[in-house]
Amino acid sequence: MRPVSSYPDIPSARRILLRRARVPLCLTTPEAFTRMPDGRDEDGTTLLDIRVEDGTLTAIGPSGQTHASVDEGGIAQVDLAGRQVWPMFLDCHAHLDKTQIIPRAGNADGSFAGAREGSMADRQRHWTQADIERRMEFALRCAVHHGSSAIRTHLDSHEGQAEATWEVFQTVRGKWRERITLQAVALAVAEVYDTPFGDRLLDLVAAAGGIVGTFLRLPDHDTEMPAGIDPFLDRLFDKAARRGLDVDLHVDETANPASRMLEHVARAVLRTGFPGRVVCGHCCSLAMQAPSQVQRTLELCATAGVGIVTLPTANLYLQDRRPGITPRWRGVTLVREMQAAGLTVAVGGDNVRDPFFPYGDNDMLDTLRQAVRILHLDHPIADMPSLAGRNAAQLMGLEQGVLRPGAAARLVIFNARSLNEMLSRPQSDRIVLDRGHLVTEPLPAYEELDDILQAPSPGNMS
Repeated sequence: MRPVSSYPDIPSARRILLRRARVPLCLTTPEAFTRMPDGRDEDGTTLLDIRVEDGTLTAIGPSGQTHASVDEGGIAQVDLAGRQVWPMFLDCHAHLDKTQIIPRAGNADGSFAGAREGSMADRQRHWTQADIERRMEFALRCAVHHGSSAIRTHLDSHEGQAEATWEVFQTVRGKWRERITLQAVALAVAEVYDTPFGDRLLDLVAAAGGIVGTFLRLPDHDTEMPAGIDPFLDRLFDKAARRGLDVDLHVDETANPASRMLEHVARAVLRTGFPGRVVCGHCCSLAMQAPSQVQRTLELCATAGVGIVTLPTANLYLQDRRPGITPRWRGVTLVREMQAAGLTVAVGGDNVRDPFFPYGDNDMLDTLRQAVRILHLDHPIADMPSLAGRNAAQLMGLEQGVLRPGAAARLVIFNARSLNEMLSRPQSDRIVLDRGHLVTEPLPAYEELDDILQAPSPGNMS
């Protein structure tokens, strides 16, 4: 008798019927079902049958009642016995140009300033096109192995570096187009956009189908917002709108409660009538502000349609870090309050093995597991999967992250049956079924990058 904990065999086949799959309803749509399920469990999941033909989801419905022709020949039927099935993940905030540099680019004290210095020094010394491409592709191999179908990466776009980095990105995007959707955001300091190079950068971004980005945060010890912030945002949104570009910003990545950039971004969207999507990541200082300020900011964001990405791993690592002092807060933003205010909130993986966050593996399930614990996204837990699925897809403008007939069958199958089981183990034995084909490539070995990262060999380690 097969042990309960083992998987049934999942074939690579043209036609597959996955029976008794347990699916979070937040990762489906009402129009997905041949007939609406009768009920859900306490996790907000239900048992479904999922039919895949030629790489496409052709039918979804209550288990045992979906398909009139389940006994027909030529279809591989797999009984999942209540195991979780999710659409593939989306990571709507990453830094693929910095990834994997931690062996050669340290952070002396673990601080935000230390991360910035370490990253800048590495960029100046090592960022050739070949170096960036190898590290990017290493990250994509990890992400696809773990079950991601889309990534939005921020790219450091400094003068003298931007053209080379964006050329690499476009090359990699083309090579990986059939396996993972890639988007890119130009990450440049705000002052750049008021220079001739800023205009050239915006044209470069437009030609590459990219997104406009910058950092907006008040220095740690300042107590007043800069007088020029509103005129700057008006100019930035105007330049983006004239080129048909969306905007994705790093906002208020600080514990300074006087940093109210998020409020000013929302006001600028409303003031300018900006037609594109606006996403703000981090938004840490909101958690340090008075309730009246929080309410005003969230109401403005809801009216303006500003989307939010929380980056719990990097913020937990960097925020409230002081020498010899245990941190007193988690560094993350107010996700529960944002959800209650009607904002679309997603979670992003952010940095991986670089000075801003020296850990991680481009695994969005790992990010979700940590987000639930750090942000208390449980009790109830039912909507948690949407943060790396439906919600992330909405912020990215993609039709992914949910199961519905007609969509590509891009699925992750887990041994876990409940969401508690999902979050209690790493699920490293998950199965990725991409359009009817099993993803079988193993995780790349770190040794593959030793020649560019100058990592010590075991024989030379002291």
